[in-house]
Amino acid sequence: MKIKPIGNRVLIRTEEGEEKTAGGIFIPQTAQEKTQTGVVEAIGDDKEKIKVTVGQKVIYDKYAGTSIKTEGKEKLLVKGEDILAVVD
Repeated sequence: MKIKPIGNRVLIRTEEGEEKTAGGIFIPQTAQEKTQTGVVEAIGDDKEKIKVTVGQKVIYDKYAGTSIKTEGKEKLLVKGEDILAVVD
């Protein structure tokens, strides 16, 4: 299923949380904190309000967007203004 955002929305593929601590202890997935970084997969058609491009790694607001699961992967649909920074 292909998802194409509309307006000033951005589709982000969220990154998985760390499975192991620095000390080597494994963290179960149920106890992992949700990450706030991901990779932009698609952008809407409002190019003036969206400041990111497909493929960029971004940091987004912790409580932003709508969570979607497609093709077995967790994705997030957020407004362009909910993206806080681009990671180089």
